[in-house]
Formats: sequence, structure tokens, C-alpha cells
Amino acid sequence: MPSLSLRIKLDPAGRIGSGKIDLLEQIAASGSISAAARQMGMSYKRAWDLVEEMKRMFGRPVVDAQTGGKHGGGAQLTDMGEMLVSRYRAVEEAATRAGQEHMDALQAEMAQPQDSASSDDQA
Repeated sequence: MPSLSLRIKLDPAGRIGSGKIDLLEQIAASGSISAAARQMGMSYKRAWDLVEEMKRMFGRPVVDAQTGGKHGGGAQLTDMGEMLVSRYRAVEEAATRAGQEHMDALQAEMAQPQDSASSDDQA
């Protein structure tokens, strides 16, 4: 089944795509930037940089991170982070619904053998 990969360009601030949204969802699920980074196969620094990039884009934090220590740290999404995930997923769902018929048609074309290739093979 075909799928859609969506990147939203927010001029002039930057771009939001599935990678950043997946990271936020992993942070929400694990309660940790470090655990989310491990789950996604990226370094903690890369995850932190992406979180900071989103903070700069929106002018407010998307993650509330608590420094580790004796009891460990933790992280959770802020209201802005939750709203960002929700709105991105809503746009993604609407775009998928709108384009599904066309994506299915393209997929069907890929599955069909080309007539000209089969006639060339017989010659």
C-alpha cells in the first residue's frame, strides 16, 4: 500500500517532517530524550539539537526536560509539543485521504508489466 511522506515548510522558520514528529512521539512515550534517541538510532546530541531547533522555530519549548541526577531526569512534551504533533498528524491524515486514490493508481501502474517490453522480448 502506498504511503505519503510529508514535510511542511514553515517560512521563514524551517521545516517540520516525520522525523521530528516521530522524535516528539518517542519522547512522549519514553519520558526521555535519551531513550527516544536510542529507539530512533540517533545520538542524544542529534535528538537534543532537533528539539532545540523546534524550540527556535516556534519561539517556545516543545519539550520540558528535567536534568538527570540521583533520581534521573526525564522529559515530556509541552502543550506546544503536543499541539505540534497533533496538527502535523492531522495534516498528514488529510493529505493521505485526499491523495489515496491517486497513490493507489500509481501503485497499480507499477505492478503492471509493460506491453512494449514483452513484445520486444518476443522479437
